[in-house]
Amino acid sequence: MNKLKLPSVYSILFILTVIIAGLTWVIPAGQYEVQFSEAINKEVPIAGTYQEVEKTPQGVIDILTSPINGFYDAKTNQARAIDVALFVLIIGGFFGVVNQSKSIECGILQITYKLKGREVWLIPILMALFAMGGTLYGMAEETLPFYAIVIPIMIAAGYDSLTGVAVVMVGAGIGALASTLNPFATIIASNAAQISFSDGLELRVILLILGWLLSVFYVMRYAKTVKNHPESSLVALQQESNREHFLSQNQEQAKQQLSLHQKLILTVVLSTFVIMVVGVSVLGWWMAEMSALFLGASLFVGAISKMGERLIAESFIEGARELLGVAFIIALARGLVVIMDDGNITHTLLHFFEVMLSDLPSVLLINAMYIVEALLSFLIPSSSALAVLTMPILAPLADFSGVPRELVVTAYQAASGLPNLVTPTSAIVMGGLALGRVPYGTWLKFIMPLILMLMAMVIILLSVDLLFFQ
Repeated sequence: MNKLKLPSVYSILFILTVIIAGLTWVIPAGQYEVQFSEAINKEVPIAGTYQEVEKTPQGVIDILTSPINGFYDAKTNQARAIDVALFVLIIGGFFGVVNQSKSIECGILQITYKLKGREVWLIPILMALFAMGGTLYGMAEETLPFYAIVIPIMIAAGYDSLTGVAVVMVGAGIGALASTLNPFATIIASNAAQISFSDGLELRVILLILGWLLSVFYVMRYAKTVKNHPESSLVALQQESNREHFLSQNQEQAKQQLSLHQKLILTVVLSTFVIMVVGVSVLGWWMAEMSALFLGASLFVGAISKMGERLIAESFIEGARELLGVAFIIALARGLVVIMDDGNITHTLLHFFEVMLSDLPSVLLINAMYIVEALLSFLIPSSSALAVLTMPILAPLADFSGVPRELVVTAYQAASGLPNLVTPTSAIVMGGLALGRVPYGTWLKFIMPLILMLMAMVIILLSVDLLFFQ
C-alpha cells in the first residue's frame, strides 16, 4: 500500500495563499492609525485606534501575481524578497564554482575519517555556533549557505540529510528564540515597547542555555539512532539518492591529502563565511553586501583553481540553477504576506487578539500573549515586522495587568523564533528543507515533539519569572 504523500512545498504555499485570499472576502478589513517611530525608523500602529475600512478582497489575479509582488512591489518601487532570492542564487553559483574543485568533498571525507567514532560531537559544536549567530543577530537567511557544507558532513558520518538540516535550522532557531542582542528582534521590539533592550536579558540567557541543551539532546539522540539503525531514518527511502547527491567521492579518498589549491580554496570558503558574519553583525551589511561578497569569492576561487572564464561561468550558472526552486519558494512565501496586507486583514487579526487579551489575569495574559505571537508569526514570519505590528498594542495591554514590558518582549521573541522552525510561510524553513531534500511532512514528524517541549519550557519560564522574580 502506498503511503499518503503531502503536496509539494510549492503546492502547500500556493494553497495557503488561496486560503488567505479567501479570508479577505470574509474577514472585515481594518487598519490601525500609525505613527512614525524614530527609534525603529518604521511606522507603528497606535493601540485603541483600530477601525474598519473598505474591503479589498483578493481575487484570482491577485493570487497569481502575489509571487511576483512577493519579489518586488512595483507600486512603491520597494524590494520585498528579490534581494533574498538573488542572494540564494549567488550562493548556489558560489558553491557551483567551489564544488568544481572537489575541495569541500575531499575536506569533508578527511574530517569524517579523522573523527571516526567521535562524529557525534560535531552536532553540539555546530549547533552552538549557529545558536550564537541566532541570538546575536538573528541568523536566518545567512544559514542557507551552510546546508551545503553541514549536510554532506552528517551523511558521511553515518547520519542522514535530516540530521544536517536539524543541526543548522534548529541551532539557529534556538538562538533566535532566545535572542539576547538580536537587532532585528530584541532591539526593535524593545524600542517599540519603549524599554531598554537590556531589560529581561537574564531570562533570555536562561532560555538560550536550556533551549540549546534540550535541542542538542534531541538531535543527538535521533542521529545516534539513525547511525545504529539506518532503517529508522525518517528519510531512509532517499538514503542512496542522497548519498549520490551530496557525496560523490569514495570513502577511500578520505585518506588522500588535500592539494595546495584545495587547501587555499577551503581557506577562502571559511574566510568568506567569517567575513559575512562580521559584516552583518558589526558593519551593518545585508543582502546586497553579502551577495557581492559571495560573487567576488566565486571569482577568487575560480582563479585559484585555474578554471578559465568559460568553466567559471558554466559552474556558477549550474550552481545557481540548483537553487532556483529555493528562490521561487521565497517568492511564494512572501507573496502570502502580500495578500494579507493588500487585503487589509493583518490589522484586523491583530485587533481580534487585542480584544481577546484585555481582561486576563497576569499569568494567563503573558502566556496568552506568547500563544498569540506564535499564531501571528505563522502568518508574519518576519521577526521585525511582527515586532512593529504587535509591540505597540500588546505592551500597553500588559501594563493594566502588572506584567513587565520586558516579559512581553521575551514572550514575543520566544514565539517568533520557535514557529519559524516549522511554518510553511517561512522562506528559511522551506528553503532549508528544499536544500536538504527533506519533505515538509517528514520534517513535521521530526520537529513537532521538540516544538512542544520547547513551548512547554517557555511557558514554564515565563510563568515562574512573573510569579517569583517580578
